[in-house]
Amino acid sequence: KKKVTVKISSSWTQAGRTGPVPTRSQDTDAQASPSSKAGKECGNERSKVAPGSPVCLQATSGSGVSLDGHAGLIGLGWCVGYTVILISLYIGFFYNVIIAWALHYLFSSFTTELPWTHCNHTWNSPRCSDARAPNTTSGPNDTLRTTPAAEYFERGVLHLHESQGIDDLGPPRWQLTSCLVLVIVLLYFSLWKGVKTSGKVVWITATMPYVVLFALLLRGVTLPGAVDGIRAYLSVDFHRLCEASVWIDAAIQICFSLGVGLGVLIAFSSYNKFTNNCYRDAIITTSVNSLTSFSSGFVVFSFLGYMAQKHSVPIGDVAKDGPGLIFIIYPEALATLPLSSVWAVVFFVMLLTLGIDSAMGGMESVITGLADEFQLLHRHRELFTLLIVLATFLLSLFCVTNGGIYVFTLLDHFAAGTSILFGVLMEVIGVAWFYGVWQFSDDIKQMTGRRPSLYWRLCWKFVSPCFLLFVVVVSIATFRPPHYGAYVFPEWANALGWAIAASSMSVVPIYAAYKFCSLPGSSREKLAYAITPETEHERVDSGEVRQFT
Repeated sequence: KKKVTVKISSSWTQAGRTGPVPTRSQDTDAQASPSSKAGKECGNERSKVAPGSPVCLQATSGSGVSLDGHAGLIGLGWCVGYTVILISLYIGFFYNVIIAWALHYLFSSFTTELPWTHCNHTWNSPRCSDARAPNTTSGPNDTLRTTPAAEYFERGVLHLHESQGIDDLGPPRWQLTSCLVLVIVLLYFSLWKGVKTSGKVVWITATMPYVVLFALLLRGVTLPGAVDGIRAYLSVDFHRLCEASVWIDAAIQICFSLGVGLGVLIAFSSYNKFTNNCYRDAIITTSVNSLTSFSSGFVVFSFLGYMAQKHSVPIGDVAKDGPGLIFIIYPEALATLPLSSVWAVVFFVMLLTLGIDSAMGGMESVITGLADEFQLLHRHRELFTLLIVLATFLLSLFCVTNGGIYVFTLLDHFAAGTSILFGVLMEVIGVAWFYGVWQFSDDIKQMTGRRPSLYWRLCWKFVSPCFLLFVVVVSIATFRPPHYGAYVFPEWANALGWAIAASSMSVVPIYAAYKFCSLPGSSREKLAYAITPETEHERVDSGEVRQFT
């Protein structure tokens, strides 16, 4: 009998997450006002109410499209599970690198003077301008100047100045490689016994960040300029809600924060009892996630307001998307505080626990999905877990080279964007339209004792599929090639990125075509076999298909 575990809350916060960050609208958002960014967050929270909660309930019910339930739930569900597993595996290739960066910063914080506070290091360039000198880093005529924090990240940690582009990666940096090894070791010993170990580790990784966020909030609101930052955070530009990019980025963020489309909720829910209250789990998960996201915005923008006042620039000029917020802006802000090393250690310990928590969820979905499908892997779970984490380590080495940030950006843009939305869309369609909302509702009634209300059924049948279809189509139609700063990726890199995205999304149509061609009978019978559970195949043989009635 499987052990029960509870996994609550998202791993990344909306405003200050360090996980994969959608870069599709990064070039426009970088110039957006703080109220515009708040408009995006408003879209994010609304999206959690629209497709977020219903899809979350679908996953936590245990009847969602998980790999071990594909054949029994939906004939074509098998391929959707492999799509989800591939996406989670791709994300693991660069997700662990973020944790390695945080670990590198953590080690560097155990000094009396933080290494990103001045410009007298060997990695600094002549353009470096001391962040402690006011009005020298962000003025309108100083666009070529860089801060010590920015140079520490890009030159001291990444060694980006030693690479000409993605076609000039160079060797892996031994410092980051060592940190990556430690991350892999932590992940393995957190996962090797399944929920027996991860269920214990999660008590630390899921709760400690809240303590640190509360401490940072108390410190942030006392800083000069914090009120301006919070005012900018709460100021909403409703016109931005009319922009498709806002909803696309919000939908992708929800997939990460709730774990839908990544198999995380399904993997952990598979350890619950059959009679587990999935309603409670879905409501608690989405509510805590939204509250955490909203609260963390105060932490982020209080420090952004402080930095804006310190350098006498608008808040919009301080805010950064992507890793820059976590590894440039925040370290620079912490370096100006009393006991800066202590605050830096606390902050990066929080990032480390958040990263391990998220990586555990992603890897667990891969390991549990494949182990439940193949009994050989299930019997040798410890060895299989070792092989999975070693595979992610070897491919993550590309991201810790001199030009590793380019590989990171490419994977972030293609492996963690439209493909996730596509996977969630296929899950929702499979359950609501192929398996059937009424059948799914009967299953939940059998589990919880009550049938889902009309709200949930309408969301599963119409709202969630339509919203997800919209964002998938628009994200493809409005696609913009990735870039990192002024660097534009070559055509072959974009082609490689599309190949990565297509490799996960193409599993569904390829397997559907194979299944349709290999099944016996007429076209109608083949379609019936493909969209019905195995338990109903006898009814198909007799010509009775409930989906056609």
